[in-house]
Amino acid sequence: MKTLRISDDAHQKLTAMLGEITAQTMKMQTYTDAIENLLSTSISLPPELLNETQSFIESNRKLGYTSREEFIRDAIRKQLRSLKEKYTCIEVPNEEYERIQQALHDLGTEFLSVDDFINQQIHNLLQKHQEWIRQSEDYERKKSL
Repeated sequence: MKTLRISDDAHQKLTAMLGEITAQTMKMQTYTDAIENLLSTSISLPPELLNETQSFIESNRKLGYTSREEFIRDAIRKQLRSLKEKYTCIEVPNEEYERIQQALHDLGTEFLSVDDFINQQIHNLLQKHQEWIRQSEDYERKKSL
């Protein structure tokens, strides 16, 4: 058995992790178990990406993120939703988005926001397409009689 010196801070974090793992597995764990769990569930990110993430969180507190971990978990969830093809994201430059928002307001449209406008356009197009399909089917049926 080898001995490893760790700081008091690292000791406290390992002890906390040990408690979490014990609670999850309902069996006693060792520091080795905690370290193996940490190594198997951790990812490495470049320091500059972590710094950029931290700076973004600090300068955008209004978004509600309190830690890098929370921000990264949310980013992964959004990416998985997109990749699983449950949603498709359309990127619109912020400047154009704000101009559209202003146009909707200035023109006195019924739309509450750019998102509302886009969703209504999609809904209307899908309804028109459904009607077109019905008319095409009716036409084909009459033609075959």
